[in-house]
Amino acid sequence: MNHEVHQDHEAIDRRTEEAARQIVDAGLKVHKSLGPGLLESAYEYCLAHELVLRGVLVRKQVAFPILYAGDKLDAGFRIDLIVDERVIVEIKAVEALTSVHKAQILTYLKLSSLRLGLLINFNVALFRHGVKRIVL
Repeated sequence: MNHEVHQDHEAIDRRTEEAARQIVDAGLKVHKSLGPGLLESAYEYCLAHELVLRGVLVRKQVAFPILYAGDKLDAGFRIDLIVDERVIVEIKAVEALTSVHKAQILTYLKLSSLRLGLLINFNVALFRHGVKRIVL
């Protein structure tokens, strides 16, 4: 798993780390079962379902307004998953993750005040190559 850690961060708390572990473990199970090549929505649905089966709180397609000039604006942003109200999960099914994907999850972290995000690309041969951890 790739780790991206920004300077001056404090340690992520134990519950957040446990949520991240559950996400990665559930993602591995989904990837083993489905393999690469499906749409992002299929992986999102299955990952959320697997996490719920494990008793983990999951919110899907969470509407996320932008606070601009003191106003909340509904700009149509949707966070794929928020797990245990601690971790943002952005799901991709692309040839390769890019800096734009990383910027997207960094923006979600900044706007949400959450500190940990997982960028997961299911379109890979080995699941671990598709998991990028982002800490704000």
